[in-house]
This record gives sequence, C-alpha cells and structure tokens, in this order.
Amino acid sequence: MQILNVNSEIRIPEARPAPLRHARSAASATARQRGERKAEFRRPVWTLAARYRKWREAEDRNGSLLASGFGFPSDFGLRVSDLTRNHRCNSLPALAALLLTGAHLEKSAQAAEETLFLARPLTAENSFTTGIEGPACDAQGNIYAVNFERPQTIGKVTPDGKGEVFVELPGNSIGNGIVIGRDGTMYVADYVGHNILRIAPKSRAVSVWAHDDRMNQPNDLAIAPSGSLYASDPSWKDGTGQVWLATPAGKLSLVATNLGTSNGIEVSPDAKILYVNESVQRNVWAFITEPDGSLTHKRLLKKFDTHGFDGMRCDVDGNLYITRHGKGKVVKLSPAGEVLREVDVLGSKPSNLCFGGPDGRTVYVTEVGHRRLVQFRVDRPGLAFARLSTAESSR
Repeated sequence: MQILNVNSEIRIPEARPAPLRHARSAASATARQRGERKAEFRRPVWTLAARYRKWREAEDRNGSLLASGFGFPSDFGLRVSDLTRNHRCNSLPALAALLLTGAHLEKSAQAAEETLFLARPLTAENSFTTGIEGPACDAQGNIYAVNFERPQTIGKVTPDGKGEVFVELPGNSIGNGIVIGRDGTMYVADYVGHNILRIAPKSRAVSVWAHDDRMNQPNDLAIAPSGSLYASDPSWKDGTGQVWLATPAGKLSLVATNLGTSNGIEVSPDAKILYVNESVQRNVWAFITEPDGSLTHKRLLKKFDTHGFDGMRCDVDGNLYITRHGKGKVVKLSPAGEVLREVDVLGSKPSNLCFGGPDGRTVYVTEVGHRRLVQFRVDRPGLAFARLSTAESSR
C-alpha cells in the first residue's frame, strides 16, 4: 500500500477519458464543478476525517465497509459507493490513500509538524519560591507544584501558564513530590512533618494519610496501579536513603534500606519494576516489585559520572525522564539504561517533572534557578497521564 506523507495533499488520479459517444455529456460539466472537485481532491488528509464520519453514518446504499479489509478499527469505515460516487475513485492506491485518515493520522501529522524536545517557559520567573518542586498534572491538564508565590502552598497552573494558590498546607508542613490517584485524590510528600498528606479533589481538605517518626524527610512519590505509593526518603546529612511503601489504606512499611541519597522514584508501565535514583551517588537502581509491594533483585540500571539527580518520570514506553540538577538538563533513559537524548531546560537546576498537556506529550519541569515552570513537547505520552486518562474515561 502506498503511504502518503501526512503533510502532502491527496490527488486522486483523473478518471479515464470518456468514450467518444459520451464526449458531449462529459463536456457539459461546468468549470465551477471541476474546480470544486479539484479543491476537494487536494484537501490535506486529516481535513477529510469529519466528512468520512458523516459518510459512515449515512444509510447503506448497496455499498460495503472497507475498514476491516485494510486492518483499521471496526469503527473506522468508508463505503465504496460513497467514495466512488463522490470522488470518482477508480484506483486501489488512491482508495488506500483515502483510508489513511482519522484521529490517529491527524495526531501524527501534528506531531511531525511541531518541534520536539525544545524547552520554553510556561510561567514567569519568580512565580515560585526556591522550593519549587513536585509537579503533577490532573486529567484536565492543570499542573500542580509546591511553593507557589510563598512557602507551604501548592499552586495550580493552567496549560496556558495562569497560576493561583490551590491550597495552603497546615501547620509546619512543606510539600515536595506530588502524585494524583485515579480518583483525583492528591498525595503530597511533607518532608518537614514526616508525612504523606492527602488532599481531597473537591473539598481540597488536607489530612495526614501516612506518618512514621522513622522517616528522614519523604521526598518524591510514585504511585502503582494498585493505588499503593512508594516514597523516597533521603538523609542528606548522612548521604543515605531508604524507600517506603504505603498501602491504599495508608499503612507504611520500609521496603528498601542502605541506599544512597534516594530521590527520584517511579514505577514501570507494567508495574513490575521500581526505579530509584540517588542524587549524590548518581546511580539509577531498578528493583523487582513483588505482588505484596516488597522490593527484590536490586540491580544497577545506569551510573552517571557528573551532576546530580532529582525527580523522574516514565513515558508509556518505559523510558525514564530524569532531571539532572546542576547540569540544567533532562535526560531520556531507555529501560535498558541507554541515554537516548538530553534536553536543555533553560536553567541549571531542574528539580522534578511531570507529563501533561492535551495528549500527555508535554513535559513540565520545575526549575529552581529561575523559580518557574518550563515545558517541552515529546514524542510519546507520559505514563501517569495515560493512567489518569483511562480512569477519567471509565467514569
């Protein structure tokens, strides 16, 4: 099958010349009709999708659905009679070209046209304090990050960069990493109070969901499909760290000890691996997650020689995006530990990141040097976004 460039135009082959006995009737077509047909044939592929949906809904006029024969989803169909009647399509390559349409191709075309992995500011400088951290996106595309305008706050920033205080944390609590559950509940690592806080999505009520006095200072969070949370817990003064597991009921257990300064943490797409990085030691570790949430078979995924680590997140393919604090980069690391690329984030101190935007392919980075959010587009959606979108569509 001939595959068209998504930025090219569809040009249907001209119909063969009519036999001589029909020449007079063929010549009777007006110039305006010919011009309209020519303009119709030259429409970009993706602009025809709406027309195709209407055609599919039309009553059956002795045509047959072609989608299944070309491997398309069952809800993507075109009628032969519609195509041949409206477009005088007389060749299989042209017909196949017309079938390469719809939402998936439209998104592919847009991705091909946009610039990927190029950062630009989302919020103004000094929108946050130097404690800017923890970004997470909700299903509507809003970004949440701690210490907006002043300490002890969580800010809510729209995709166009407009920010406001979403909630004030009680007592002496100061937030760090944030994750959002399938039901919209927000969980925040409170490194001062040695807590994991819970924030109700509608009332915005803040409560202590999990607490243990043995915690050093819970730093970043990762959420598993089961609803359990993993929390990194570094001791900066000692250069050590550990990892906690919090069940959906908020019960805490220590699942990894004898680490370096544990910081960024993330669960793989299949939920079988937990990744933990060490800021000072510059290691990225991979653990096997057992059915009960415990961690086994620790192995080194990647060691870097320079610059520290901070927060990290996975895309749907399992690639890790890791902030390189001090280097001003986000590194994209494959599940095999291969460095795929680095992205400059317009400041030397990125502290964390999340995926969001309309399709989950916008990465938002908290950058301490300029105290702002930075964004860049990527080729694949983030894992957390995909899970939230699935949960939202099932409600």
